[in-house]
Amino acid sequence: MSTILFKNVALLDPLRSDLLEGHHVLVEDRLIREVSDRPIDASADRVIDLKGKTLMPGLIDLHVHAVAVELDLSQQARMANVLVTLRSTMLLRGMLKRGFTTVRDAGGAGYALKQAIDTGLTDGPRLFVSGRALSQTGGHGDGRARSDYLADPTCSCCVRVGAIARVVDGVDAVRKAVREELQMGADQIKIMASGGVASPTDPIGAYGYSEDEIRAIVAEAKARHTYVLAHAYTAEAIERAVRCGVRTIEHGNLIDLPTARLMAEQGAYVVPTLVTYEALANEGAKYGLPAASVAKIADVCDAGLRSLAIYREAGVKMGFGTDLLGPSQRLQSDEFRIRAELLGAQAVIASATIVGAEVLGMEGKLGRIAPEAFADLLVVEGNPLRDVACLLGQGEHIPLVMKAGKAEVDRLGG
Repeated sequence: MSTILFKNVALLDPLRSDLLEGHHVLVEDRLIREVSDRPIDASADRVIDLKGKTLMPGLIDLHVHAVAVELDLSQQARMANVLVTLRSTMLLRGMLKRGFTTVRDAGGAGYALKQAIDTGLTDGPRLFVSGRALSQTGGHGDGRARSDYLADPTCSCCVRVGAIARVVDGVDAVRKAVREELQMGADQIKIMASGGVASPTDPIGAYGYSEDEIRAIVAEAKARHTYVLAHAYTAEAIERAVRCGVRTIEHGNLIDLPTARLMAEQGAYVVPTLVTYEALANEGAKYGLPAASVAKIADVCDAGLRSLAIYREAGVKMGFGTDLLGPSQRLQSDEFRIRAELLGAQAVIASATIVGAEVLGMEGKLGRIAPEAFADLLVVEGNPLRDVACLLGQGEHIPLVMKAGKAEVDRLGG
């Protein structure tokens, strides 16, 4: 059993607006054992004197696509399985370097990738996987182009690692699909409850699944003591999903105040993903995003920033998400910059720590530096509560990333 003692740290508690100076933290094996404002008397295998550097909880991204190695998801679905898998491991390592020790995959990654990380076969954040997202015919997960015939969509029997969604219609069929994804190891279920940007044939305002289908999906998830997250943009689509029991709304750019208040009343969360629209607008066409998708970006981009103020006024808890695809995944940390301009640094850091832990059902284990929590820790050069710039880029200002007591990145020396 290994022990590490961090001395003289400036401790970042997401619930406080200022750093806690002069603290000490003892890590034992995978857990935090002690946090004190006085020196800790312990015989440790390694003592790290941070001399005032910031020690903060590992970050949580609630909306990633680990197997989205291309911006053109339809093209990616036809790529060789091994190629997609190996490229996805590179994306996951990049997330770790940026300080994300836990991520929720919102469609595509399955149990095998999670197992590969858990067993040390490859490096990556702690994964909560959704399996393949469920989409209706012509919905956000249906990547088939318009034609005078419909080829068979990716189904449950097709082993296509690059397919992040599956097409399934009807109450009985969606019940079976949920059961299949859970049997294959999904931690939660993702559905398409409105149109989207990166899909070719669905307008943003489309409703997606019927209410009967959504209720059936939610019921099956609840039967396995888990929940449903829903891709949804418009207020009408969000209202339908929340009334049917969906727990987290992904994106939610076109919200209105009455619907946001309904979300708060129902205890639903929102996971905005503003950086992806910036990336798609700047790089989408360059990296092969279809023209029809590029044209949709303007419909949701400006509304994304306005939505933050609406959610804040209504009291809806906001998780941190990015939803980046392919080479744009390097921009993951820019979500901090975008949100901090409106909400402030503390709020966006809280979204990527304590709110993320709540959504994942990991309160007390993730998101804070406290006894008995997992030792997911970042050493940061700078004070993120004053300027989130030290969290941006590719981890240049994060010399140590620890996940469950193991140093995944260590440039501290000694």
